[in-house]
Amino acid sequence: MAKGYLLVNVYGDTIANPIKNANVVVSKNGNNLVTTTTNENGQTEKITLDTIDKSYSENNQKEVRPYETYDVTVSALGLTETKIEGVQIFDGITSIQNIYLTSIDENPNEEVSEVTPNTLWGDYPPNVAKEENNQETGIAPIVLRQVLIPTNIIVHDGSPSNTSAKNYTVPFLDYIKNVASSEIYSTWPKETIKANILAIISFTLNRIYTEWYPSKGYNFTITSTTTYDQKYTVNGTIFEPISDMVDEIFTNYIRSGIRMEPLLAHYKSETNEEGYLSQWGSKQLGDRGYSALEILRFYYGSNINIYEAEVTQEYPYSFTSILKEGDCSLDVYILQNTLNYIRGSYPGIPAISNPSGYFDQDTENAVRTFQRIFSLSQTGEVNYQTWYKMSYLLLAVTDMTNSIYS
Repeated sequence: MAKGYLLVNVYGDTIANPIKNANVVVSKNGNNLVTTTTNENGQTEKITLDTIDKSYSENNQKEVRPYETYDVTVSALGLTETKIEGVQIFDGITSIQNIYLTSIDENPNEEVSEVTPNTLWGDYPPNVAKEENNQETGIAPIVLRQVLIPTNIIVHDGSPSNTSAKNYTVPFLDYIKNVASSEIYSTWPKETIKANILAIISFTLNRIYTEWYPSKGYNFTITSTTTYDQKYTVNGTIFEPISDMVDEIFTNYIRSGIRMEPLLAHYKSETNEEGYLSQWGSKQLGDRGYSALEILRFYYGSNINIYEAEVTQEYPYSFTSILKEGDCSLDVYILQNTLNYIRGSYPGIPAISNPSGYFDQDTENAVRTFQRIFSLSQTGEVNYQTWYKMSYLLLAVTDMTNSIYS
């Protein structure tokens, strides 16, 4: 029997509030299989679970669902019991399930939500936005002066005209990870995953750059429906290979020729339609050794290139260079104090006593622990991805602290 892995992160109303000693139960068909608790960082140990052989996710077939599903129920003192049904487990892949608990005073009843099927397996409506979008005629309403990576985007969980659908404010990285995890399989070749993520990022940044929905009077950035945009799954399972790739390339996007806006990169599960990327076709190209850029040019044309966004919003400190043991600088001093501050919410991060600006062994240990907690490559060195995540956590912890004492 094939095996997959599950890591559960439990938070209060924000990532700055991990829940220690939460009770986590993994079940299937009403039978409890694993019972465990979260540590001081709100995490469970990695749980091993039976799943489907990965060959079923490597071929375009509809006979066998290529992943197994489980239910995860979390409870903690003073917080509402929450159950996530349909958590997805792939062969050889670590699934990351983030669960947010609310105060029992706000909602005493159990909260239940379902992770909907991956779009390659489930039945979803086809995208029609290309035919309806004026950008294809070259008269898109360009609004922003620069391509920017926002801190958050607002996702409308329904069609644009559905006024009863809920809006969700989602961190940009989490949104991209969620969409990619909802629309491709994490067992695919690395370059295929990269190409598809670049298409997803570019589509998203195009919606932001053109202010497509706000310019039409809507109060959101993008929708969760495949009819118009991309599949966002509320409480969706995230997969480690996808998460790692997004952390690596989240500021990158694709452009066509001399056009300034990120490409509105349309795609379908399988298609020969010009201007659309075929997801299954990209998998076959990845199997043949194509790079991500070669895959993208195969579908979107030879004038496609990869660019980096000019602006990252709400970024407390500019990243200048990789920081590592032995370095001595103001950046290291800022790093040490940032980690000590975040440690107020994540006490599992070792304290750095007497921050001096010298990157010593204590600093490296703290960095490695931070990287482990947030599923980053555990190098002990601070690259752009680690710096950005620290900056995001710094903002989250600061916001939570301010709300407590304001």
